[in-house]
Amino acid sequence: MEISYKWLTQFIELSELPDEVGKRLTATGLEVEGIEKIESVPGGLEGVVIGEVLTCERHPDADKLSLTTVDVGTGQPLHIVCGAPNVAAGQRVVVALVGATLHPSSGEPFVIKKAKIRGAASEGMICAEDEIGLGTSHAGIMVLTTDLPNGTPAARYFNLEPDYRITIGLTPNRADAASHLGVARDLKAVLNRPLTWPSVDAFQVQNTNLSLDLRVEDTEACPRYCGLTLSGLTVRESPDWLKQRLLAIGLTPINNVVDVTNYVNHELGQPLHAFDADQIQGNQVIVKTLPADTTFVTLDGVERKLSATDLMICHAEGPMCIAGVFGGQQSGVSEATTSIFLESAYFSPASVRKTSQYHGLKTDASFRFERGTDPNMPPFALKRAALLIQEVAGGVISSDIVDIYPQPIADFTIPVRYLNVDRLIGIRIDRAEIHRILESLDIRISEATDEGFTALVPPYRVDVTREADVIEEILRIYGVDNVPLSAHLGAESLSEFPETDPDQLQFRIGQLLATNGFYETVTNSMTRPAYHEAIRNGLPGEDVVLLNPLSEDLSVMRQTLLFSALETMVYNLNRRQKDLRIFEFGKVYHKREGKYIENMRFSLTLTGNKEAESWQQKGTAVTYHDLAAAVQRVLNTMRVRSYDTQPADTTLFQYGLTYLVNKKPIVSLGLVNPKLTKLVDLKQPVFYADFDWKALVRQYSSKVVYEEVSRFPEVRRDLSLVLDKAVTFEQINRLANQTERKLLRAVNVFDVYEGENLGAGKRSYSVSFILQDPAQTLNDTVIDKTMQRLMSAFERDLGAVIRK
Repeated sequence: MEISYKWLTQFIELSELPDEVGKRLTATGLEVEGIEKIESVPGGLEGVVIGEVLTCERHPDADKLSLTTVDVGTGQPLHIVCGAPNVAAGQRVVVALVGATLHPSSGEPFVIKKAKIRGAASEGMICAEDEIGLGTSHAGIMVLTTDLPNGTPAARYFNLEPDYRITIGLTPNRADAASHLGVARDLKAVLNRPLTWPSVDAFQVQNTNLSLDLRVEDTEACPRYCGLTLSGLTVRESPDWLKQRLLAIGLTPINNVVDVTNYVNHELGQPLHAFDADQIQGNQVIVKTLPADTTFVTLDGVERKLSATDLMICHAEGPMCIAGVFGGQQSGVSEATTSIFLESAYFSPASVRKTSQYHGLKTDASFRFERGTDPNMPPFALKRAALLIQEVAGGVISSDIVDIYPQPIADFTIPVRYLNVDRLIGIRIDRAEIHRILESLDIRISEATDEGFTALVPPYRVDVTREADVIEEILRIYGVDNVPLSAHLGAESLSEFPETDPDQLQFRIGQLLATNGFYETVTNSMTRPAYHEAIRNGLPGEDVVLLNPLSEDLSVMRQTLLFSALETMVYNLNRRQKDLRIFEFGKVYHKREGKYIENMRFSLTLTGNKEAESWQQKGTAVTYHDLAAAVQRVLNTMRVRSYDTQPADTTLFQYGLTYLVNKKPIVSLGLVNPKLTKLVDLKQPVFYADFDWKALVRQYSSKVVYEEVSRFPEVRRDLSLVLDKAVTFEQINRLANQTERKLLRAVNVFDVYEGENLGAGKRSYSVSFILQDPAQTLNDTVIDKTMQRLMSAFERDLGAVIRK
């Protein structure tokens, strides 16, 4: 949310600079994310002053140039060569001093320098309006009528003091602060200064020539509806002061009537809407819902189908506006508009939120209505806007204010005990100060006793509904920094934290993968139900379905990170990024037996080539083994040294493995089933690994197990084993380690061969075995006995033929 510093000063006197105001707001809970200097004229006319032409005569060597002396308040007149035809002695003019940077209305900025023009010295420039960015005229220099002394900054004469745009990261609960008035309320409390409201005393109904019949059929969705009419208006460009206010907070001016509604919205936090009164059929304004699938064209020219719950502002023959969200194309204010119906209402937050999400429309009005506006503000805002419209567009107020408010919304009544205030804040705050803080926040004190009081909270404070909320209001204005730490607080009283920190481990794994060419992604937790239907048999439970989905494509919570990764791949491949390595930490969700379950997962995804093609090497496609190597690096970092394997689920993978620790899956990896890549229109192979992050963290231990490096050499022996194709290397490795536990250090396959000479269904593995004794050097007798035991086990248990 954007706030103008100068605009704030209309509500409260501020001697503090913008940076100090930002610190005060952040301390109260309105976190200031940035402060930006805003200049209505680029450069702010720095180095440009008011001067007086003392003398003026023609240049002896140029008919169109004049030699002038100009007093700029320094005591020494400047010699300036001027080419304007209208320059003359005695004029008050705008002078750019040497060193000033000018930003003309067209063209690039330029710096004023000392120069010689046709042999005459020139120590500045007398300016036309286009040369300093104040207009487009270049007919001559600007001639001023002013009593300001020479040397006065031109910015002061033109009232061009800079403004500051304060960006506030507004949290959803602080709907009351979504305006300049709302921010000023907090400053009023924390600075203990009075608040000045804009005056509406001049409001007066001139005639009742344009009275309309207003009706509200759905008072639950619209508890309060106000309106009046104005006629005799001239719709045109807004005056400079109004445009500058809107531009300072990042809004684009449209016309004087619409700009006033936007101005009051950001000033008071009350959205307004102006309708062209000539387009209101039957002189009726009806607030109601319409049948589902009724078509309606909004201001952006889009035809939309309404839902049966959309609250609409209608005339006698059809809809004009989606209440609290967006106006209609037919009833909007245009240059041809001469009379308007001005609406100010309080709409139900739930109703506006539902409609806004259904149509995917987010506007300044819906932003405020769906969080909760002030139900007591509509009449005041209506008067404020009517007076401003008369000021900038002329016209007269042509009807009384109609205020439909059948069931007034009462203040929140909250009992508060001082005992709980002291307990939650941690110190005893003077009772008078507590009352002052609350009353400065418009929270009235009632039924005060020595034990406590009753707080009467205005309904615009939708976030203050409990005793704890009232206490929070006291603390944020009193200041958290003003609550001292206890003298008895010591580090020895703090709980011991667990050694394993999942966040640190996640950071470590992220660093590991980033150094190996992977990029981290963060994707949406909501996904398409069609993805889950494609792998239904491989999912752990039912889908978690959203009650108010933004769209069909985002209507369930994901049960796997796979499709998030595939969509990321497609996005990049469509932009000609074909060699991809990504990883993601993210949560997945499912429902089982009525209970909602949330798990943390971690995924790796590869596609394309290992390395970019170059003159030194051809591009080589990634393989399953590249993925397996990355998985192994992760497992090594997490100190997972031993695991069992089994074939991966064919629902997800065309082929692959699942690693198990203590018979529980810890990671599954392999080539993604082409049926799944086809779902996202992905045409190249993708390798994917899915980790159970919580299980992986449980396996991690900060205790390092080590043993002394052996002083005795290793011995390598190789075997060539002819086996059935169904026998895997994992079986060979497992059997070898079961047979020889003392001396065997490593088993590795370094060649695989298949051919007709081996026989049908046979495969030859060339396997190396590393043997080592930590206590002595191995001799041939021990080595031969060990290898004989291994060969016997392979022949007996795996049906191996040992090739010699």
